[in-house]
Amino acid sequence: MNRVKSNKISIIGAGFVGSTTAFALMDKGLASEMVIVDINKDRAEGEVMDLSHGAAFVKPVNIVAGDYEATKDSDIVIITAGIGPKPGESRLDIVNKNVSIFKSIVPEVVKYSPNSILLVVSNPVDVLTHITYKLSGFPANRVIGSGTVLDTSRFKYMLSEHFKIDARNVHTYIIGEHGDSEIAAWSLTNIAGINADAYCIATCNKCDRSFKYSIPDKVKKAAYEVINRKGYTNYAVALAVRRIVEAILGDEETILTVSSLFNGEYGIADTYLAIPTIVNRTGASKILEIPLSNEEQEKLKSSAEILKNVVENSNI
Repeated sequence: MNRVKSNKISIIGAGFVGSTTAFALMDKGLASEMVIVDINKDRAEGEVMDLSHGAAFVKPVNIVAGDYEATKDSDIVIITAGIGPKPGESRLDIVNKNVSIFKSIVPEVVKYSPNSILLVVSNPVDVLTHITYKLSGFPANRVIGSGTVLDTSRFKYMLSEHFKIDARNVHTYIIGEHGDSEIAAWSLTNIAGINADAYCIATCNKCDRSFKYSIPDKVKKAAYEVINRKGYTNYAVALAVRRIVEAILGDEETILTVSSLFNGEYGIADTYLAIPTIVNRTGASKILEIPLSNEEQEKLKSSAEILKNVVENSNI
């Protein structure tokens, strides 16, 4: 069978997020070859068997469970391995546990796929993306985090529920840390070009504007609410990762709030944060210095300081 383009994707970690991501990628037909690596080899093999049994329903894809050598010459390596937060823990609480895991993962990935794009999904994603950047020696554009792509989707969903409209008509971003210091960019939020306050007045005029505080708070706590109920998150994050992979492989030049390395934007340097970024076949092509309000800019700087301190105090 002749394929116009071969896309090899490796996923490090066959847990809930890794396996669901593999399913999402397979269902969309984004990879011609997929490798799943996990310290629990039986788990990886079981996931591969289960996925492969659906081969008749999707585009041709060769899925294998393997070691790091099997990931050789991957186009994209997605890192989902690590320890997730338990109920009551924040994403930042689990930093050093996951730093130790990444010290064993990243050198192996780089050894076999020196030209790949590394996409970090494990939490705390901004910190671990920065650590991956340091460990890999890759240029910053080829080390990106899933950032607030999911948080932005949650924000759009909750605003769509509030205004009773299709989420695809809500245009907005969550920026900064994927975590407790994240920022709702209200200055950029609009519904079909109408800002949120004006839309409220034009459609119902019953909003007391408290939604501008309550909804971002719900977005911030969303993962914890899911974890408290089912123990983990997997579906929406897998769709967010799929969207990033699709933008990379399709060379889309699309704008996503991935976690990117700041180099002076908004007065922030040497810190990975989520911000609208042009994503294409090279990875994070360009950070967009969008016109934020003064308050949003100050919050972004505060978020950067929190993450910078965590990186500096991590076991790296």
